[in-house]
Amino acid sequence: MTIVIFLAVLFACMALGMPVAFALMLTGIALMFHLDFFDAQLVAQNLLSGADNFPLMAVPFFILAGELMNAGGISRRIINLAVAFVGHIPGGLGFVAIAASVLLASLSGSAIADTAALATLLIPMMRDHGYPVERASGLIASGGIIAPIIPPSMPFIIFGVTTNTSITALFLAGIVPGLLMGVGLVLTWLLVSRGMNVTPQPKQSWAQRRYALRDGVWALMLPVIIIGGLKFGIFTPTEAAVVAAMYSLLVSLLVYRELKLSVLQPVFVHAARTTATVMFLCAAALVSSYMITLADLPAQIAEMLGPLMEQPRLLMAAMMVLLLVVGIVMDLTPTILVLGPVMMPLVQQAGIDATYFGVMFVLVGSIGLITPPVCTVLNVVCGVARISMESATRGVWPFLLTYLLLLSLLVAVPEVVTVPAQFFR
Repeated sequence: MTIVIFLAVLFACMALGMPVAFALMLTGIALMFHLDFFDAQLVAQNLLSGADNFPLMAVPFFILAGELMNAGGISRRIINLAVAFVGHIPGGLGFVAIAASVLLASLSGSAIADTAALATLLIPMMRDHGYPVERASGLIASGGIIAPIIPPSMPFIIFGVTTNTSITALFLAGIVPGLLMGVGLVLTWLLVSRGMNVTPQPKQSWAQRRYALRDGVWALMLPVIIIGGLKFGIFTPTEAAVVAAMYSLLVSLLVYRELKLSVLQPVFVHAARTTATVMFLCAAALVSSYMITLADLPAQIAEMLGPLMEQPRLLMAAMMVLLLVVGIVMDLTPTILVLGPVMMPLVQQAGIDATYFGVMFVLVGSIGLITPPVCTVLNVVCGVARISMESATRGVWPFLLTYLLLLSLLVAVPEVVTVPAQFFR
């Protein structure tokens, strides 16, 4: 009965168009009434505790770093660097989009920010050179969701805080799966770009490539600093976020000199608004998470999944299918906040590595960002490219299929994630 009340109230609130944060709070309050345990002071205390969390301080700084990189020309230089080296080969702008996606993912950790930057710069260029707009849009949207997997990743931070999993371990475990996503996009683009009647980019000289590399080296140093600092224990993920924000600010102001002091206020305001949305979600989620624990919901679900508890890979496959279905109708952050605390006790009981599960959880949730009807990232691309959702869906399906095949591989062979993670750690 507790499971029914939890799901019924949550989805009823969302069906009415209620913001997810309020839906999570009302779900927790509904469970309180069900358990005859309502206490308004407890709701307020959990709201405060949900936001008063040291690791969550990384969120506003990584958001600010992403805003500064887009405003200060760092993102544009990454794209220029990719154009210089691979833009001239057949279907070259597609490979530019993939290379830039991987590089930007190692800078900002935000799928929406990376996708917006890529789409704004590359879609007009690809349209002018004869690339089918729907296919180009599908590729850029698919590349944008690499950002939550390659560190630094805001979804990993939220997952780590919500489930008490090491954020550093999640960051380092995401490197290989993120690179595999890029490799999968390359192989898929090789197939879908055959026969495209496109105008290739002019091949750039080595002098031009050296200039692009020299111009972009400051941008390329950021992921080296972040990953190196985490690997060698120089700073925590929260401190890494501050380093990323300060580095982006100084490079944009003093090195590239594209970020003017007059532009700083709107950049900070936009970052603050985005931060407020994410933090309020995290605060509201603790109300429902507290009641989920109190109602012993994970134990009830474990009892239902009893036959699968002795088969960890089969259990993982079942949970991934569930997350794929949920990802169709729910954004990534709410999915983490709602299902992370429910699933993690089952994972630990079944003996599944928590870091591996966290990477898989965020990967499946990221795939949901390009799966209609919610598909936040695909909506961003539709807005920039000015195409319909139907056209974007036709363009994205080959890459979506590639990601599902990669997901199947990672479920069948967890060592693809766990072994490199141990090496990096």
